[in-house]
Amino acid sequence: MAPISSSAVRSKRSFRPLRSLGILYARPSSAVGTTLVLIFLAMALLGPWIAPYSATQQIAGAARQAPSLDHPFGTDRLGRDVFSRVVIGARDIFALAGAGTLAAVILGTLAGLLGGYVGGWGEEILFRLFDSLLALPALLLALLLLGTIGPSRSSVLAVIVIVYTPIVARVVRSVVLDVKTKGFIEAARMQGESTGYLLVREILPSVLPALAVEAALRFSYAIFLVASLGFLGVGVQPPSPDWGLMVREARNYFELTPWALYFPAAAISLLVIGVNLMADGLKRVLQVGDR
Repeated sequence: MAPISSSAVRSKRSFRPLRSLGILYARPSSAVGTTLVLIFLAMALLGPWIAPYSATQQIAGAARQAPSLDHPFGTDRLGRDVFSRVVIGARDIFALAGAGTLAAVILGTLAGLLGGYVGGWGEEILFRLFDSLLALPALLLALLLLGTIGPSRSSVLAVIVIVYTPIVARVVRSVVLDVKTKGFIEAARMQGESTGYLLVREILPSVLPALAVEAALRFSYAIFLVASLGFLGVGVQPPSPDWGLMVREARNYFELTPWALYFPAAAISLLVIGVNLMADGLKRVLQVGDR
């Protein structure tokens, strides 16, 4: 009787999004996290239609107004509506942190799959380079890189990729080193399957649970990194409604407009907390689906 590969077993499983959503909402913590992420995602997608003003519009005679019905989050010292800037800024956060995390996950997965399965001197050199990058804290490495290439949106995106690719690669590689010794891999190899087939159809499905959780965590750290770089003034530049940059601009005028600092800072905290709580729920979804 011919051995059954892992991909053949997985093909019999159907993806049930409603069941997965039910698992995410089964516990209060993951339910809160998922709800927060969905709210911020809706803000990012619908920001220009939700926001009553543009991000850079200076409203005549409305500078330094406290939160009210006309301006739910108040206005800053220049008369810009803080609510509009927070809502529109969600798109920048998702675009930079999301795109950077996606690129880091793709590159890290490729490096981890090839390095863990093929090995050799190329893998040794690559992962020693990754180790040297991981020796520095993420924020310090980001500051060093931005000091070299200069602050801009594309620079922040490149920094996220460089900082988080080694972490993803090491997670994927550790799973591959364990999976490639399994019996179903040896059986597929004896059947004459190519390396590409083994990596994509046999090994990658076993990597996905750990990879999905790691991607969610990297995304939350990328959000915080983007905001931190904006706060330090080396990330996205004015007049962008970057949340970290908004906190930086508001701190010097805290006594006059404290709400201009509170609301973007709260947005950063809530989104990071939401992604981390959702990641815990996502781990349970994948564990249930792997049974």
